[in-house]
Amino acid sequence: MGKAGRIACISLPYLLTIGALVPLILVYLGGTNSGSSTLNSLYFFRADLSNLTSQENAQSLGEQLHDLAGDVAGLDGDQLGQALQHAREQFNLRDFYTIGLWGYCAGNKTDDGFEVDYCSKPKANFWFNPVEIWNLNDTGVDNLLPSDLNRALDIYETVSKWMFVAYTVAVIATIIELLVGLSAIFSRLGSLVTSLVSGVAALFTVASSVTAITLFAVLKGTFNNVLEEYGVHGDLGRNIYVATFIASAFALAGTLFWLVSSCCCSGRSPYHGDRKRGLLGGEKTPYSYERVGSPYMGPGHSSPMPSYSPGSHVPMQTYNRSEAYEPYRQV
Repeated sequence: MGKAGRIACISLPYLLTIGALVPLILVYLGGTNSGSSTLNSLYFFRADLSNLTSQENAQSLGEQLHDLAGDVAGLDGDQLGQALQHAREQFNLRDFYTIGLWGYCAGNKTDDGFEVDYCSKPKANFWFNPVEIWNLNDTGVDNLLPSDLNRALDIYETVSKWMFVAYTVAVIATIIELLVGLSAIFSRLGSLVTSLVSGVAALFTVASSVTAITLFAVLKGTFNNVLEEYGVHGDLGRNIYVATFIASAFALAGTLFWLVSSCCCSGRSPYHGDRKRGLLGGEKTPYSYERVGSPYMGPGHSSPMPSYSPGSHVPMQTYNRSEAYEPYRQV
């Protein structure tokens, strides 16, 4: 009964830990497989270039970037025009690009919505560099990007590395939490150790979630403020933020209940202590017998010694019924 109660006590925090791990893994793998609609729907940020690359757009890419460059003083218009023309001819831009933790995905807009047909190879500490990914680095156009956008991209590059590490620690700590949690079946000490691991997992899960929403919200604001007039629009992904904050909520709740399980539900039988005290502490259980001292009626009384006749196994001493003794007494 004690072990059953202990298992029931840790079942809730264990299930909460599993509930935190599942969305964490989805966030971790988002944008890594072009053939999975589930993973493709998990992205932090989406850059929509459909108006830029659409045939309905009145301006070509080169003309739009030329207009953007016109605000920068001291540039040679002929050289810039050649660079922009080269970029326009060489570009194979997709309608949209989505950013995940390990890489990016791209695709085109259809009547059914956004359809992903390509995902980059997963890379640790990934950050989305539009100049490199859109092949602008050989055209000189990267020098024409406004300072606000360049500053936002620099911050994004730095913070994205911390975010990758935070999510990685959160996933690993949560898996360790599940393994260490098995020890909580046997004792409250196991729950205490699991609580410590759970606290680390919850800390990094919440920290990575807050970092992600803050970072990409700032990037979206700067991105749209600078490039929206050129037909480029940025959006935040809804599904990935729902998943990461669900993971945070489950992680925090799991830590709380692991702490509760370390303070109660010891797993011992309620009669275990009584039996131990009865055997080791000299306490007597009801309706038991114990041997009396010798002589049993005190030091002033000696028990008659029975005599035996040769060849006989039967005592020859007779006793009065009133003087018969019992070698054990009932307590």
